[in-house]
Amino acid sequence: MEDLKVLVVLLTIAVILLSLVIIALLAAVTIVLIKVNHIAKNIEYVTTNVASATEWLSPMKVVSTIVSVFRK
Repeated sequence: MEDLKVLVVLLTIAVILLSLVIIALLAAVTIVLIKVNHIAKNIEYVTTNVASATEWLSPMKVVSTIVSVFRK
């Protein structure tokens, strides 16, 4: 009977430790996903700016803008 009590205590401790590890892993995954989402938003912002800059660098856009300025 005494062996069963020790076994139950050890199993309880093991379950508690594993639960803590699972909670810590879930928290770490959540933090990583939040950081990746933030990085993805920054990359989207940068690519939008680069796309608009390259649009203005195209010769057709420059010529059409100059022509529209002189037509006014």
